Amino acid sequence: MSLALQTAMEDAVIYDLATHSPRDLNAALQTLPAGTSQTSWVVRNPRGAHALAVGITAPVTVRLDGHVGYYAAGMNDGATIIIAGNAGTGVAENMMAGLVRVQGDASQSAGATAHGGLLVIEGNAAARCGISMKGGDIVVKGSVGHMSAFMAQSGNLVVCGDAGEALGDSLYEANLFVKGAVKSLGADCEVKEMTKDKLAILTALLREAGSEEEPAGFTLYGSARRLYHFHVDNAGAY
Repeated sequence: MSLALQTAMEDAVIYDLATHSPRDLNAALQTLPAGTSQTSWVVRNPRGAHALAVGITAPVTVRLDGHVGYYAAGMNDGATIIIAGNAGTGVAENMMAGLVRVQGDASQSAGATAHGGLLVIEGNAAARCGISMKGGDIVVKGSVGHMSAFMAQSGNLVVCGDAGEALGDSLYEANLFVKGAVKSLGADCEVKEMTKDKLAILTALLREAGSEEEPAGFTLYGSARRLYHFHVDNAGAY
C-alpha cells in the first residue's frame, strides 16, 4: 500500500459488515455525490459476501478487508476498490472506469464484459478471465485458466504467468500479452508481431499495475480475423 493511500485510509469511513448488511453498504456507496468528502472507506468482515461495493460512481477508495464472494466491485465507474483477499466469480464484472485490485486470487470470469478501467489480480485467475471484454484492461500477475479472453472484443489482457486451454477463443480485437506457456490457442487466435505500439501498451499496463516484469519477455496474441464473417472453408473452426 502506498503512503498516500495509507494516509487516506487513516481518515476512512469504517463500515463493519458484522453489524450492517451488504445491501446497506452498497446503498451508502452508490448514493455518494461526485464531490463527497467521504473519499476513503474500509469495509471490515466481508466474510465472503456477494456483490459487495457494486455500482459505485463516485471517485472514492474502498478497501474490502478480507475475502469476497461473487461479483464484487461489479459495474465500477470510477472508484478505486482494493480487495485484501481472494475474490469469487465475476469480480469487476462490467466495469466502466476506475481500478479494482485483488490482492489474492480470483475465481472464474474475472473482469467479464469490462468496458473500461483496470483490474489487477496479484495472484492467479481461474477460467474465462476477461470473457467478452469490451475495452477494459486486466493484468494478472499469476496465471489464468482455460477459455480466458473468450470472445474478447476490445481491451488488453496481460498474463505474467501461464495460460490454460483455448486462450482467446473466437477473439475479436483485444490484445493478449502472455509471458509464460500457453496450453493451447482457441479458434481464430494466433501469435502476433509485437510492434512498438503494442510494446508501449504492455509497458504502461505493467507499470500501472505495479509489476516489475520486463515487457521483452511477453508474447502477443490476437485475432486471425477468419471468423468475422461465415465462410464455408472455415466451418471447422466455428
